[in-house]
This record gives sequence, C-alpha cells and structure tokens, in this order.
Amino acid sequence: MAESAAGELPGDPDRRGGGAGVNAKDRRRSGNPAVRAAAERQVSSGEAPRITWRNWVGGARLRTLPLAVAPVAAGSGVAHMVQGFSLPLALLALAVAVFLQIGVNYANDYSDGIRGTDEFRVGPARLTGSGLVNPKRVLATALVFFALAAVAGLVAVVLSERWWFLALGVLAILAAWFYTGGKRPYGYAGLGEVMVFIFFGLVATVGTVYLQTDVQTQEAWVTGAGVGFFAVAVLVINNVRDIPTDRLAGKRTLAVRMGDRASRALYIVCVLLPFAVPALYGFVNPGMVLVWFVLLIVAPCVLIAITAKTPRELILVLQLTSLAALVYGVLVGVAFAF
Repeated sequence: MAESAAGELPGDPDRRGGGAGVNAKDRRRSGNPAVRAAAERQVSSGEAPRITWRNWVGGARLRTLPLAVAPVAAGSGVAHMVQGFSLPLALLALAVAVFLQIGVNYANDYSDGIRGTDEFRVGPARLTGSGLVNPKRVLATALVFFALAAVAGLVAVVLSERWWFLALGVLAILAAWFYTGGKRPYGYAGLGEVMVFIFFGLVATVGTVYLQTDVQTQEAWVTGAGVGFFAVAVLVINNVRDIPTDRLAGKRTLAVRMGDRASRALYIVCVLLPFAVPALYGFVNPGMVLVWFVLLIVAPCVLIAITAKTPRELILVLQLTSLAALVYGVLVGVAFAF
C-alpha cells in the first residue's frame, strides 16, 4: 500500500552481477513510464542496474505497518484490563504482526510482478514489476520476514505454553502468501477484504489477548472487529485507486466487482463502524472519550474519499486512514487498560 517513488532509481550500482536486477530489455517492458525511460537511458549509456536502500524500504511499504501495530495495542489494553498483561509477550506479538506485514508486502510485490499485474501500474514502481530487482531476491526477502515472524511466534508460544498458536501461525503465513500468490490468489477474487478483517482484525487482536491471559472476554472480539474495519477500509480505498489498472490486469478485487461509487460508500461505512466500540463501552470506560478524537482524522478522510478525482488524493486518504487505525488501536487499548 505504501509506495516507493518511481524516480528513486539513483544509487550505488551493484557491479557484482548475478541478481542485482533483470536485464534492461525487461525493464523497458515495464508498465511504469519512468522506469521505461530510465531503462532506455541505461541501454544507451551502458550503465549497470541501479538499486538503493530506498527501493527496498519502498518495497516494505512502511505506511501499512500501523495496521500491524493497532490490533496489538488494542489487544494488550484488553489484556491489561483483565490483569493479564505481559510486556514480553506483547512485544513478541508486535514482532509477529510487523514481520508478517512486511513479509506479505514483499510477497505481493513478487507475486504481482511475476504475474504481470504491475505492468499496468501508472504509479510508483514496484521492485519486481519494474525490473529493478531479480524476482528471486524479492521472494527471498519475503521468506526471510516470514521466517522472522515464525521465530518470534515460536518464542511467544514457548513462553506462554499456548501450543495451539502454532497452527494459527501457520494459517496466518499461508493467508499472507495466497493473497496474491499461488494459482488462484484470493486477492484476485474479491476476498481480500474478508481475510484482512479476519487476520488483521479478529485474529491479531484476540490472539494478542489470549497470548497473555486465559480470561475470555467479549471486549477482545468487539475491539478486534473495530480494528479490522479500519484495515478493510485501507484495502478498499487502495483498490478504488487501482480499479482501472486492475481491470486491465484481470485482477477482480472487491472494488472492481462493486464499482467506484459503491466501493467509496463501503469505505465510509468501514471507517465509521469502529466507533461502535467507544459508544458501547464509554459508560464503563471513561477513557473511551479519547477515541472519539480519531474522528478528527476520519472526517477529512471521508470528505476526500467522496470528492477525490485523482490517485494522489486517494493515496492521501490511504495514508490518513492508516494513521487513524494506529491512533484508534492505541487509544482503545489505553481506554480499556486504565
């Protein structure tokens, strides 16, 4: 979701060969005009492929990380409410969520790139689709972050002795991979929003609570739904921006199936539903009054989403919604904890 700038090609050339990138001919076939132009210049000048740390940071799509932090913050607040909070386990849950998020971002870059979907992009370049990096290196990076998430999860399981979390971790990694990977990626079938709600909302929030305490509470599920709706909203607005290019690529996201207007309406519903949580629990948790201040971020998002006519405006909505999700998760967690 976060984008690396298409023009961020300068840097130290990798002169060792064997994987710095694919050849210039492949880059000239890229769907990104800036990358094609850079490739043409490279061919005429005989330059080696250039890749910088900015390209890799862009591939990690750091603007999506608030969606990994929010459920852990909210879930840890619920765990603290029932006197089960554990800082080491909370940090491990955070590590799992962040590593999984980065892993899925690189996996999406790889899968969309080799499938040819990114050739239709008109926005910032992707690592694989632009031809900047050998696809195998992008795949290896995704696998490294999945492995880091697995290690953090294994440590959390050993410390908490909740062995059934191992199965949950395997499901989470499979869901991350098959979003755009495999022969029939569910992200191409309009099911991305459902899985995002489940894993970045319910599973991440409730899992954070149950990792730290045996107490079962409805607050965990309700809060998980609230966080999940924000995650869905981010994906919806991202896919609204990509409707024209996804149609060309044959990527049948929910936004493509519903159309522009209905998808924007769905976005608005998804960013407003989370406020059912402070409405439900505000009478017994006075700190919930702070959660309503998130509307100061959400209201401009709704206004821009309704009136936006350019991809740049929709990207701004995406960024602000990710910020709103983070602030929401933290404030809900604080309200439950104190």
